Amino acid sequence: MFSFVQSNNINLNLDYQKCIIGIKENGFSSTALEVFQYQYKNVKIYRRFSDLLGRNPKNVSDLKQIPFLPISFFKSNSIKNSTFTKYQEVFSSSGTTGANLSQHFIPNVEEYENNFKMNFEYFYGPLKNYVVIGLLPSYLERKGSSLIYMVNQMIKISNHQESGFYLNEHDQLINALRKLVLLEKKILLIGVSFALLDLVENHKKELHELDLSNLIVMETGGMKGRRKEIVRPELHKLLQNGFGIDSIASEYGMTEMLSQSYAKKDGLFQCPPTLQFLLRDTEDPLSVVVDGKVGGINFIDLANVSSLSFVATQDLGRKINDNTFEILGRFDNSDIRGCNLMVI
Repeated sequence: MFSFVQSNNINLNLDYQKCIIGIKENGFSSTALEVFQYQYKNVKIYRRFSDLLGRNPKNVSDLKQIPFLPISFFKSNSIKNSTFTKYQEVFSSSGTTGANLSQHFIPNVEEYENNFKMNFEYFYGPLKNYVVIGLLPSYLERKGSSLIYMVNQMIKISNHQESGFYLNEHDQLINALRKLVLLEKKILLIGVSFALLDLVENHKKELHELDLSNLIVMETGGMKGRRKEIVRPELHKLLQNGFGIDSIASEYGMTEMLSQSYAKKDGLFQCPPTLQFLLRDTEDPLSVVVDGKVGGINFIDLANVSSLSFVATQDLGRKINDNTFEILGRFDNSDIRGCNLMVI
């Protein structure tokens, strides 16, 4: 049983499963405050950051008071929990040669696997009911991608012979779709934006000959320098026309976080049970904007209990409701990220 107690003597031992139980039994907010205590104690750089802001477990009693570490710290520092000394995986962000890459140290990769499966199935139902196809050439060409790890595990869970990654084998992918359409299988095609555009531009005729009513096309954003960045509505229109379908889904995730948000259509992202967001004032990062205003997106990702759950991203967004947000752009001079699309 979770109980939030303001005390100097923090004696917590949290893990992913305890967070899931806490969310179900006591709600997200009280669980997040427990995690704040735990990470204040065990993540050294986060404790220093919080102390500089005058925030600590004695005076933080509301989610809006929790300090959010700028995401850039994952590039310049090793964000580690002192509870752990060994790591099963280290995920790294995409970037140009010689650039500092974000790193996320994962002591127990099973927590990530359990979480992304739960997140996906929360919105789309059992993974085993899908044939999973990954069209992620830029990610396959490097090591340490959390997205590749996730999709690879999704492919294994689907346990279908047609599930798999396609690098540039568009003809083989079209043949696989033909076969799956005849079998009336539910298909998840998850791809980076430029690769999906390449596919529809080169094979629009073949795609329009197929009944793709059982196909979910899910873009992860990102042109990876292969094409000019475009706004999400324009991308979705091109993909809808190319595949001959009514809507395009989107996945929003990043190296520094273990939870994913999904938009079934129109780029309106919904948070899974382990994730909530706040929008910070672009002029005063310690203040939360009122509903309807644009702000920088802060995430509370309780799946990150073993690393850091309170992350201030460089993305700009608008709140639709307590569980739904829209990505509108990025702060000036911020990096173009592989899993984010919008540029304003």
